[in-house]
Amino acid sequence: MEELDLVVVGAGLSGLTAAYYAAKAGLGVLVLERGDLAGSKNLSGGRLYLGPLRGLLEELLEGLPLERKVVVERLSAMGQDGSATLSFRHRILGEPQYESHTVLRALLDSHLAERVAQAGGFVVPQKRVDGLILDRSKVTGIRSDGEEIRAKAVILAEGVLGLLSRELGLSSPPQPREVATALKEVIQLPEGTLESRFGVGEGQGVAHLFVGSITSGIGGGGFLYTNRDSISLGLVLRLEDLMRAQARPHELLESFKAREEIASLIQGGRLLEYGAHMIPEARRVPISRLVGDGYLIVGDAAGLSLNMGVTVRGMDMAMASGLFAAKAVIQAVQKQDFSASSLALYVAQLQESFVLKDLNRFAPLEEILGIPRIYKYPELVCEALARLFRVGPGPKEGYLRSLRRALSKGPGIPSLLKDLWAMRKL
Repeated sequence: MEELDLVVVGAGLSGLTAAYYAAKAGLGVLVLERGDLAGSKNLSGGRLYLGPLRGLLEELLEGLPLERKVVVERLSAMGQDGSATLSFRHRILGEPQYESHTVLRALLDSHLAERVAQAGGFVVPQKRVDGLILDRSKVTGIRSDGEEIRAKAVILAEGVLGLLSRELGLSSPPQPREVATALKEVIQLPEGTLESRFGVGEGQGVAHLFVGSITSGIGGGGFLYTNRDSISLGLVLRLEDLMRAQARPHELLESFKAREEIASLIQGGRLLEYGAHMIPEARRVPISRLVGDGYLIVGDAAGLSLNMGVTVRGMDMAMASGLFAAKAVIQAVQKQDFSASSLALYVAQLQESFVLKDLNRFAPLEEILGIPRIYKYPELVCEALARLFRVGPGPKEGYLRSLRRALSKGPGIPSLLKDLWAMRKL
């Protein structure tokens, strides 16, 4: 096989976006995916923020298989015996510069694979990449099933495990504190019930996050996203905490689904899909290592995801990184220079974009969300509200006394003040 311009390892959002723009520019592009189909190895809670991608990927965004536009944001503090939910609805959530949509990754990734093919690229599933071809320190292709495929540039879009980047010595195996286990179910609801059950109109959707006792002291939380005729429901659990607690993720998910707050929403539903996946939480490939002679690292493989507490992002950053990587390769082909200094255009674009600006701005959240007592505050909220609303025999205690007694059952005022002070940098 003659030398290709570009080989992309992994048919996820970052890899397919890169492949599309490279193929559209006339490059010879091959995408290799170890799964049965594009998207078959990908798992996502199911929300894509389009606002950050406006002006970058307008052409590719046209015709995407989107499920519902999110017009309602909900956040629930879950206690052992109750919960408190903040529901926010505002016209600004539906405006183009801020809109987000729920998606099903299997449909989305398959659509992008078709776009790559239409642009002239090739997507080959069931093709595992066993290693990289090196000429000294320069990547000149890949090895797969005993075959060598030569390429002027290789984009590593292989996901959080980063096996090939580890082969290059660019990263180490993910540490438990750097990743989380995500479990997701897609549950189909009876026809016509979703709008009435969630209080939304046709084509409108809800994004609902949960934090507190549902994870039994393990860092993380729950999520629920409404699709056209189904919901995506699951948990994200910090692996380090999960191992320490020796908990069984599936049992936590079943307990979550049994909660009254959830059971009423999935009543009458039918399980369509179940999956588990490892996602980056505090794992970053150093900026200086995202490019080298003949290679670039994108998406989850580069650690480009962000848990902001009230929003969780990754897909928008993956697609943006794919675009920037493609632009760098296109320029390299024009210059016939595939050195690290030439491909560094990719890093420069990441730094100038929302991707690294947002990751750097909210970096302190990674440490804050890793503090175990953070996940005890939802119980405190429920206790305080229970004291506020209950009216029983005898005189009712004052509001301030109720609050003090609720706080006495939590981490304590000094810890609360310390955690609030830590958030000053955000």
